Formats: sequence, C-alpha cells, structure tokens
Amino acid sequence: MMDKEFCGRTRRQFLWEMGAGFVGTAMAGMFEDSFFAKQSLAADGVTPYAPPKLGKGGKAPMIPAKAKSVIFLYMYGGPSQIDTFDYKPGMKGMDGKTINVKTFGRGGHKNQGRIVEPKFEFKQYGQCGKWVSSLFPNLATCVDDIAFLHSMTADSPIHGSAMLQMNSGKILSGSPCIGSWVNYGLGSVNENLPGFVVMLDPRGGPISGPKNWSSGYMPATYQATVVSATDTPILDLRRPDELRDVDQRKILDTLKAYNSEHERPRSDNSNLAARIESYELAYRMQAAAPEATDLHSEPEHIRELYGLNDKRTEVFGRQCLMARRMVERGVRFIQIYSGGAHVDSTWDAHNDLVENHSLHAGETDKPIAGLIKDLKQRGLLDETLIVWGGEFGRQPTAEYAVGTGRDHNAYGFTMWMAGGGVKGGVSVGQTDELGSKAVEDPLKVKHLHATILHQMGLDQNRLTYFYGGLNQKLVGVEGAEPIKQII
Repeated sequence: MMDKEFCGRTRRQFLWEMGAGFVGTAMAGMFEDSFFAKQSLAADGVTPYAPPKLGKGGKAPMIPAKAKSVIFLYMYGGPSQIDTFDYKPGMKGMDGKTINVKTFGRGGHKNQGRIVEPKFEFKQYGQCGKWVSSLFPNLATCVDDIAFLHSMTADSPIHGSAMLQMNSGKILSGSPCIGSWVNYGLGSVNENLPGFVVMLDPRGGPISGPKNWSSGYMPATYQATVVSATDTPILDLRRPDELRDVDQRKILDTLKAYNSEHERPRSDNSNLAARIESYELAYRMQAAAPEATDLHSEPEHIRELYGLNDKRTEVFGRQCLMARRMVERGVRFIQIYSGGAHVDSTWDAHNDLVENHSLHAGETDKPIAGLIKDLKQRGLLDETLIVWGGEFGRQPTAEYAVGTGRDHNAYGFTMWMAGGGVKGGVSVGQTDELGSKAVEDPLKVKHLHATILHQMGLDQNRLTYFYGGLNQKLVGVEGAEPIKQII
C-alpha cells in the first residue's frame, strides 16, 4: 500500500521530485573526495570513504605490471609493410612483372597481379642491424628500442570492420575498445583527467567513427574523450561563444556534426547517464586539463625534438608531446590517429603510393622518434608502452592496370611496439618473399591485445565483463597468449 505522504500528490509532482534527484547525482561527482571523507564512512561504519569506482590511485593490477600507460599511434588506412619496415630485397628488378599470387582486398579475391616493387631505399640501423626504409630516417635511429611484428594478420580487408577489430577485438560494432578495457581493469590514477583519450587527424575522423573509441556495453565513464591539437584541445570545456578564433568554432561544429552522424543509437537513460558522466568529468577537467595540454611551457629544444617548428610535422608533433604530458599525469590510454577522412588523406595508398606514404611518413617520422627519445630521457619509456600500426597492410601487387597503388592486405603486415617492458631491437614473424602473407609465427589481433593487457598488469584471459549472459573478454572466448618473444 502506498505511503500516506504520497497519496495527496499528483503524478507530475512525483516525477518532478524523482527527476530532480539527478542534479544531486551530478553534483556529487563534482565535490572533492575530502568533502565526503569528512562525513562519510564505508558500509562497515568504520572504514574511511574512498571513491567506489576508482579507488585510491586506481585498482591493483591482476599480475605484475611493466607499463602504466599506453600510447597507440594509429596509422589509419594501412601502411605498406614492404615500403616501411619489412625489407624484401628479392623484389628488386621485378617491377611490372605479372605473377600468380592470391590477394584479397577492396578489389575482391585475385589470383594474379602486377608486381610493384618497394619504392623506397632501405638501410640498416642500430646495433640490431634492422633494415628501415628512407621514409623513416628519424625513427630508424630508435630501432634498438623497438620490437617489430612482421606477421600480423586481421580477419577483414575492409577498413570499417578491420578498424573495429584492431580497436575492440571484434569486427562488429558494439564492443568496448581496448582503452575502455584498460581503464575498466585498472581504474584511473588521475580523476581530474580522462583515463582514455583519442586525438584525431584534423582532416577528419576514421571510418566507423566513435565506435572506434566507444565503451560499448560498459558504462559511459570508460569511453574516450576526444582531444584536439589546437589551442583549445578539449573543446567541451568552453562554451562556443568563448572560442574567439573562428577556426576553433569550425572545428567544434565539425566534431559535433561528425559525432552526431556516426553515434550509435542509445536509450534515453543511457544518453542521460552519459551526459551526467561527461558533465562531471568536464567540471573536474576545467582546472586540470588546461595545464596538462598547455605546450607553451615546454622548452625550445623539446619543441624542436617533436617537430613543432616545422609546419609539416607540427600537428602530429603537438599530439605526441601532449601524449607525453598526459602520461606524466596518469592518463592510462592515449590513441593518436595519423590520417583522416578517406583514401589519400589517410595511409590508404590506392593510387600513387610514393606520394601518399611520403606525405604521411613525413608528418609522423620526427614526432614519433621525438616521443620515444623524450620518454627515454625522462625515464618514462620503461613504463609507457608505445604501439604503432594500422588496421592492415598493403599488397605487393598493383591494384589497377597502371600506377603504383596497392590494395588492402590483411594476410600479413607489420606493426611494432616499444617501451613498457617490451624487448628492443628484435623482430618477430616473417612474411613470404613478396610480403603478401605471414608464413612464420602468424599473429592475430588478439595476440597484440593480449600483450598490451599483460604489460599493463591485466590477465587477458581473466579480465571479463558480464554482458548478454556471457563473461565477455577483449581477446574472445577462446582467449589468447601474449607475444612472449618480445616480453
């Protein structure tokens, strides 16, 4: 039977009083922990208050951790392995020759193709003698700190599904991304900054949109915060009428339109919860974020190290430097996209491979090398795991009857990892003499994910989230082992 106090109230009054409680929910997240510590205790009535979701300094690792943060340098579009780090000297002199080779990409299944031999010269670098193409003269000086994975494979040769797999472990949308899994498993060290940050290329966002940094079926608190490399990195902290620069307003409008176009449908309750989480985080970030993303305090030699004084490398350099500053402040997972929108605005070299890869490698080579060297000189490389790669690679044969464009290749491509307890100066796996498919130690995306989780102190086979009647895992129901050759 309904309490007498409610009998004289209308339904409208009841809903108003219940709905107004959401204000208190949002306000609770804006108070400092000390506010609750003075007047709150745990359920036992004795233990002092601690934030229930995150705990002090985050959650304890499941296994001994080597890394505290991850920086994923995502080369959107698919870099060509044989033009970057997978040296194939046997292809010299084969240019234009038609051979029998099975390929599968945007153009479908083919059994024959015209060879496009590697278009860049390779040289050996470092004590390990690693062969690197002329596309990466700066990064080549860091090979003794890098573990190259030459036998990566993916389940799809199509950008959208392959990107989802690289980010979430699944080729279908709706699953949490790896940054969400890391923060779910470990919590946040700095509650005034996002635990998961994504920086997009100014030319646009990737195909599949925010699904690539979504928290999927997890709470909205684990989704990524999109950060810009402009003078207003976190746009939602200031009202549009406070953005004095016209270009900044244009960026804000573009980002909002992009998110609106690609956002997956959510229930009203989910949207409300996400907005509350966003408002709470935005409130806390108003003090911490401007300092974390302010690059003006960096000395000139650091700005030069990242290429901030060169128009070509400035944008990606700013993003890499911002990533280092976020790592110093406890941000768990940072993803930076090189390439935006479609085709030649990305590493998707369907037309002129030399022009395409020269552009994108030229934008990223110096900043990435600067990031590795800067982290190393600060003693942070050992606890920061850097991951480089795209959703797949490219074929050794031409896509069209003329030209140097290469189609997608999910059968064998190269990625690399550095820092975070990973061995440097080593190479794992091998593709065939043409670089068309992995033939030695083939690796799946889940092995890469397992390695990242393992280095962060998470047992990839025990880290689960109950959803849809199953204990879901990033590495799938069969599980996966980390790449032990590089640990």
